[in-house]
Amino acid sequence: MALRKVKGTLERAMDKNMQDLVRGIRNHKDNEAKYISECLDEIKQELRQENVAGKANAVSKLTYLQMLGYDVSWAAFNIIEVMSSTKFTYKRIGYLSAAQSFHDETDVLMLTTNMIRKDLSAQNMYDAGAALSGLACFITPDLARDLANDIMTLLSSTKPYLRKKAVLILYKVFLKFPEALRPAFPRLKDKLEDPDTGVQSAAVNVICELARKNPKNYLSLAPIFFKLMTSSTNNWMLIKIIKLFGALTPLEPRLGKKLIEPLTNLIHSTSAMSLLYECINTVIAVLVSISSGVPSHSASIQLCVQKLRILIEDSDQNLKYLGLLAMSRILKTHPKSVQAHKDLILQCLDDKDESIRLRALDLLYGMVSKKNLMEIVKKLMIHMDRAEGSHYRDELLAKIIEICCQSNYQYITNFEWYISILVELTRTEGTHHGRLIASQMLDVAIRVQAIRHFAVAQMATLLDNAHILANNSQRNGICEVLYAASWICGEFSEHLKDPKSALEAMLKPKVTNLPGHIQSIFVQNIIKLYSAVLVKAEVEEDTEVLTETGQLLLDKLPMFVQSADLEVQERACCVLQLMKYVIKLQDKGMKMSDDVSALFTGELNPVASKAQRKVPVPEGLDLDEWINPPPSDSSDEDIGGPMFLPTMENEHRLTYQSETKKGYEPTEKELNEQREQRKVDQMNNPHYLKAEQKARKGSYNDVDGGYIPVSSIDLSVPLHVPGFRTSDKYIQLAKEQQNSGRKSKKKRKHRKGRKGRGDSESDGDIPVIHAVSSAIEMPEGANVSDDGGEDNTRPADDPHRLLDINLDEPLKPDERLPVRTHRVVIDGLKIEESPTPAAEEKHKKKHRKEKERRKEKKEKKKERKEKREHAVNDAGGEPNLLVSPEEESPEKVTPVTINSLPNGSPEQGQAAVEDKTDELDFWLSGSDAASPVKLAPEVTATPAKEVVLTSEEESPKVTEEKHSKKKKEKKTKKEKKKSRDKKRKSEYEEAEGIATPSKEHVSDTELPPPLPPMSSYQLLAENPAIKMVYETRVTPQQGHNIVASIVFSNLTSSHVKDLEFNVLDSLNTKLVRGIGASQHDVVKVPFVLLPNAQNEGQFAFTVESISMPQKLKGTLTYIVKTEDGSTHDKLDFRIHLPCSSFIVAVPCKGSDFAELLSSGELDEKFSTNFSPTDSEFSHILAKICFYTHFTVVEQVDNTASLYAKSVQGHHVCLLVKQLANSGISIDGKSTDSSLITNILDDVKACLTTA
Repeated sequence: MALRKVKGTLERAMDKNMQDLVRGIRNHKDNEAKYISECLDEIKQELRQENVAGKANAVSKLTYLQMLGYDVSWAAFNIIEVMSSTKFTYKRIGYLSAAQSFHDETDVLMLTTNMIRKDLSAQNMYDAGAALSGLACFITPDLARDLANDIMTLLSSTKPYLRKKAVLILYKVFLKFPEALRPAFPRLKDKLEDPDTGVQSAAVNVICELARKNPKNYLSLAPIFFKLMTSSTNNWMLIKIIKLFGALTPLEPRLGKKLIEPLTNLIHSTSAMSLLYECINTVIAVLVSISSGVPSHSASIQLCVQKLRILIEDSDQNLKYLGLLAMSRILKTHPKSVQAHKDLILQCLDDKDESIRLRALDLLYGMVSKKNLMEIVKKLMIHMDRAEGSHYRDELLAKIIEICCQSNYQYITNFEWYISILVELTRTEGTHHGRLIASQMLDVAIRVQAIRHFAVAQMATLLDNAHILANNSQRNGICEVLYAASWICGEFSEHLKDPKSALEAMLKPKVTNLPGHIQSIFVQNIIKLYSAVLVKAEVEEDTEVLTETGQLLLDKLPMFVQSADLEVQERACCVLQLMKYVIKLQDKGMKMSDDVSALFTGELNPVASKAQRKVPVPEGLDLDEWINPPPSDSSDEDIGGPMFLPTMENEHRLTYQSETKKGYEPTEKELNEQREQRKVDQMNNPHYLKAEQKARKGSYNDVDGGYIPVSSIDLSVPLHVPGFRTSDKYIQLAKEQQNSGRKSKKKRKHRKGRKGRGDSESDGDIPVIHAVSSAIEMPEGANVSDDGGEDNTRPADDPHRLLDINLDEPLKPDERLPVRTHRVVIDGLKIEESPTPAAEEKHKKKHRKEKERRKEKKEKKKERKEKREHAVNDAGGEPNLLVSPEEESPEKVTPVTINSLPNGSPEQGQAAVEDKTDELDFWLSGSDAASPVKLAPEVTATPAKEVVLTSEEESPKVTEEKHSKKKKEKKTKKEKKKSRDKKRKSEYEEAEGIATPSKEHVSDTELPPPLPPMSSYQLLAENPAIKMVYETRVTPQQGHNIVASIVFSNLTSSHVKDLEFNVLDSLNTKLVRGIGASQHDVVKVPFVLLPNAQNEGQFAFTVESISMPQKLKGTLTYIVKTEDGSTHDKLDFRIHLPCSSFIVAVPCKGSDFAELLSSGELDEKFSTNFSPTDSEFSHILAKICFYTHFTVVEQVDNTASLYAKSVQGHHVCLLVKQLANSGISIDGKSTDSSLITNILDDVKACLTTA
């Protein structure tokens, strides 16, 4: 054995670790693949070892190689072996490798279920953490189903580290196993109020991710998230919550009214830019949803715009971009608020960052109006001339057209100006938006009838200068405008002054250089122009023009017939034959103008964009049915050769498309020979201008023969084409109209004041010169609607589709999570009953009385010395716990209300859903953020003060009274002892067995009012058949056990038998079952309930941590035996174990109490103020002692010190004071912060409930 250990140690020492692997790969850059292959062979040898350390080392190297792209799936089983190691260092390596290399198709994942389950329940929380982290990366539907219950158990862990990881992995579980969402959601919802901020943030993250795709299912959580938003200081969590509210607001507009104020406060107060951005986005969404419900919200919009201006003016490009992005959202609903910052947006057009400039362009789209449209377009035109880069120039051009044509040309008042702008845009070199300009020219000319005369004149000028635009024949180039120019001149030729000149311009030889589709339009509109010339010549009886025009067409049309484009050939052949026929008839003396013009009569309207999809399908037509029988598979093989001549792919591609065809490529030798031959030809050619000798010897002689020196021409000033009108004169004309309008309204301005001025500045005062026609063509029988027929549903493989579940409905029996069960039969299982606290208390009283008699004399002697010591401590500065309200009044704190919804019983079905809806409606209907169900009155929390109040700190007057009383007590001690004991027993008969306040300072003559009846039993669950009430009991000897005593009441007139009690265990609290029973087995109740009878059963629970209250879900199944037969039923319940149930009433002397406070052991403190339902101070003390198991140490007037001890040894000290306004102030101190906070919550609950 020793030799084997030595051998294993030597092998580990000789193995390469991951650092050696990385170092070796860097040193073998030339033959990296070979080196890695050798390393893989070594790794395979290491994996064959029995030593776990060696396997872990090999797996770590495989993980690195997997990052480099190498397949390591062959080592999946070895990775699982390392994952199962008991040492955390190796286990972590295994889970890391599994997280990186495992996927859904990994076969060995089925072997990991039990191993992961074992790690999740490990004592070491880091083992469970590693398992959760790895599982999140390779979880499958099977693993999610099998481990969902184990993960949910970790939600109740006492360690925040595990709770946080368990909450986060639930999101992956829900995606893979959607059935787990409903049963797990109540626990996930509880984590929103977890005391640990990390767990709380994790729960917010998971719910926000779930609500991102299905927000309507989480609308009921709005009160809880509102409470978190108004109380949390975690910016990250606030961002998530605010994003969620942005998604919920469109579903519930009333929610927006509640969000405006807190969001505005956050915008004012926060310094975090990310939080500020999200707040502004949500405010925008809120104002959109409540635009009709809130009349005045301009202040919030102005605040958002001012904050966004700060972001835009920031030097950080990221903040500037986000500011512009958020400003564009405000622009959609409140354009006037953004238009005031037009100067800032225009400045962003000069930014160096192209993304900033593009975002500023998007903003300008919504900032235009009838007044400023011409001004903005003019600035964009100037900016486009200076812009560098074709992409940004194209974006500017597209944005100019988009701004002008938006909303059916709503802001254009003079279409002559717009036609001039479109013509000016044709001068832009290298643009790819020629087709866009052409479509606008066509649309304006067709829909604005009044502008056709001007448009036709401008298009004719474009045709005269077609040779300039024809040089740019690239795809979607500026030559596309000739398409629109030729069509407009041909379609509306009646507006041409000289149609013959336009016809001649369209027949120039350079036209053949244009793309084929433009040539086809030229041919089509040539005959239209000939029709116009023919009509005019026949009216004027000008036979010379008829002859010249006809001959011109006969001479020029053949160049189109020879085009390589089939469409151009076909149209040219048809037109040529038509011309020959017309000239033949003209030679016979016939007039052909009416016949030719009849070919092109009728008004053309634009076709609707959705006309094609609106065509109704005729009845009986099946578009999916084959017209001819489909060819068989064997028919393709029988064909011996092609039926038609083979054609090259894309043979009929348009000539302007810039795609080169593959051809013969000469070799390098042939290129050199051609180059030498060309040089010889150049030397012998007398017409060739030869360069100087120096230039030939230089670079020119060495370059390829295809090189031709090109001189650049400065075109900073646009070329001026005669005949075009500029847009500047229209801008000047618009300014003159505005000035004249202002002068004419001066009298009205004085009469109407500011209102008149506002009217004069509106867009409605600017006259619209041309009207836009809205007539469109639709197919017969089409159903005109805005429905585009688009399917906006989610993809079929979207996992969030299955998570669209109603979470407000109660759980059904078939929706419980699947858990592992074993067939275990337990007969006659008995429940061990622990002694009741009342019996133990009676047993302890005897010993207490004897000890008190012995120590009474010694304690009296020490009291004076202790008073002096405490007086020194008070003056010297020992940390104090409490301050009386008379000494220092607490600061006014905003009341904090508790937003929590009551848990509806599952058997109420739809009623529970309606209750939740009513609660949400109640919460939303309030004017403030009040709770939908007010569980407690307003509570003001004051900071804990540090003053120790004991019996020795009382005023001198009280101290003298104490000494006189003590002297009297010494004399009459024996006589009054028995009577005093009897009085105490009679006064506290209701709270027998529980320590109650001392009556040292209450005289025998002045007795307090009688106490109200009190009972420690609480309702657990009830239905028409059974009612269950319970109370909890603990013993100091068993610090991890608590007993729930449950009284079962039969409400029927039949026997109830076979009662089975079961509770869903958590990681912290588990039901004590019989020996050999699993955590899922039920506990049989050992009795039968007689008709209208009741019986009591006790059930023990083990608790690991008592600092947090525990809530356990359970089910009672039973059989009701009637005369007609037996019915099986169940009753679901939730048992609540508050922190006060783990408290034991322990007597404490004033000296011990003071010593405990001054020792510094109690370093955690908490304070609260509230108004109790009962103003009698004695009743308040009695309730605290009865319900939360405290004893009174000292009581002076309306101030009392209380003490208790937990079953696990935590000391708990309270100071209870009654304030002047009948309120109660309670200050507590303990060794555990969570424990003291929850105990004070229990005290508050028992005093504020009726």
